[in-house]
Amino acid sequence: MKPKIQKAYDPKKVEDRIYRFWMRTGFFNPDKLPGKRKKTYTIALPPPNVTGELHMGHALNATVQDILIRWKRLQGYKTLWIPGTDHAGIATQVRVEKVLKKEEGKTRFDLGKKLFIKRVWQWKKKYGDIILDQFKKLGSSLDWSRTAFTMDSNYSEAVKKSFLNYYKKGW
Repeated sequence: MKPKIQKAYDPKKVEDRIYRFWMRTGFFNPDKLPGKRKKTYTIALPPPNVTGELHMGHALNATVQDILIRWKRLQGYKTLWIPGTDHAGIATQVRVEKVLKKEEGKTRFDLGKKLFIKRVWQWKKKYGDIILDQFKKLGSSLDWSRTAFTMDSNYSEAVKKSFLNYYKKGW
């Protein structure tokens, strides 16, 4: 008896399972790929702001980068595509303030600094996770073990160190 071929492709039946397999096997992590790969090829994803969800421009950019990283991987390069999100300080603050005003009729001053900052971090957690999940739904072959956020302490320290270096050089 022949297997029955579906008339329409249902991505929900296939794509999540395949992506989980890729994640489980470490396929996107260059340190876990088999064989000796000497040449390297790296892309740092321009981190989207945590001001909301991804838009078509993000999807287009991610698709082009994914094509490049997969092509280099097929050519035998040790490839690394680094994911992350950007805090976008003022832009994120404005978004949180708008939601706060719309949903509760309050301002950041009504909450006070400590509680408002807590709300911003809650926003970052929610929308940062949504954004990263959207990249996964696109099938992006990012190395999730290296996910970064621009306010992570090690990231902030690297930025400070770089700017201090430039300052000392008179740049």
